[in-house]
Amino acid sequence: MGSFSIWHWLIVLVIVMLVFGTKKLRNIGQDLGGAVKGFKEGMKEANTDAPAADAPPQKIGETIDVEVKEKTRT
Repeated sequence: MGSFSIWHWLIVLVIVMLVFGTKKLRNIGQDLGGAVKGFKEGMKEANTDAPAADAPPQKIGETIDVEVKEKTRT
């Protein structure tokens, strides 16, 4: 069977355009593009933020050994 040929995809595209219309598809594309742009800007801001001052710096590849204790209710 394999994947669809180019003709299958063109027929699907024509059907989608008939159902939704070009204006609605254009608006969806603009909304999706704006969301991706906002996500990229948020990631840039997160990467440029300085680490928290109260958190000790960690070395790469360092393993932190901790013990978990059950909290008791009083």
